[in-house]
Amino acid sequence: MSPETAPTSSARPVAPSRAGTPIPFTDEQMSRIHFGSDGLVPAVIQDAGDGCVLMLGYMDAEALRRTLDTGRSWFWSRSRQEYWCKGETSGDRQWVRSVSYDCDGDAILVIVDQDGRGACHTGERSCFYRSFGPGDGASTSAS
Repeated sequence: MSPETAPTSSARPVAPSRAGTPIPFTDEQMSRIHFGSDGLVPAVIQDAGDGCVLMLGYMDAEALRRTLDTGRSWFWSRSRQEYWCKGETSGDRQWVRSVSYDCDGDAILVIVDQDGRGACHTGERSCFYRSFGPGDGASTSAS
């Protein structure tokens, strides 16, 4: 089943105007990405609307290609040892608007339109909702 035809959660339907937009790339550009010894590169996911950093995931070459080809954010799960497309379980999908890589080619930046509650599996908008300092570390000031 393709990511675009996967069943959606009845609690959080996908907005009909959203669609994955493929991002063109070349083999030369892909060769500039320096995957770590584990075959992964960190991918920072940022909201296109307000610049909020939503999450950090890991991509291997296949997950990066899937992201570029489908316009949806794909990752390699280090714990489950499998590919996952953000939102296929939760309905909180990410629609890719642009993908960049840093000067060293060892980090990816993915700009997305975020659907649903947010990016974090805890229900928070951003995975970066905890802060150091006084209190219980559960500040939501990062969202």
